[in-house]
Amino acid sequence: MLLLLLGIIVLHVTVLVLLFVSTIVSQWLVNGEHTADLWQNCTSGTVFHCLASSTNEWLQSVQAMMILSVIFSVLSLFLFFCQLFTLTKGGRFYITGVFQILAGLCVMSGAAIFTVRHTDWHQASGNTSYGFAYILAWLALPLALASGIIYVILRKRE
Repeated sequence: MLLLLLGIIVLHVTVLVLLFVSTIVSQWLVNGEHTADLWQNCTSGTVFHCLASSTNEWLQSVQAMMILSVIFSVLSLFLFFCQLFTLTKGGRFYITGVFQILAGLCVMSGAAIFTVRHTDWHQASGNTSYGFAYILAWLALPLALASGIIYVILRKRE
């Protein structure tokens, strides 16, 4: 039972780290010397120069979705530890699972909006590709949903 509990906590912390990195790091779009993310656009030539990101409504919604996913995941981890000590024997971790599933749905919404609308913001000039932070956001989605489902199924034992 202790090994299962440790595995669930490691999975949750992994999702949380992926969400933090994908929200903060400046690697959502990469085009040679130019990188762009949710917060700033950077150019690395002779001098590394960063400008604030645009104020598009869709970009602000992606920013909000990614921040909400981090908040929901942190809240879910906090609720898991609270429920671990206060839940009655045989009870399920429904609240924890719901918040973790909400985190997964928020990251899915944010990454999907970015996928559809990034050409409005950053015109494709040359060889533009998605960066590793974008890929980490999509990787966090199935892990967050799996973690949330595990929490909903999980029962508290002695």
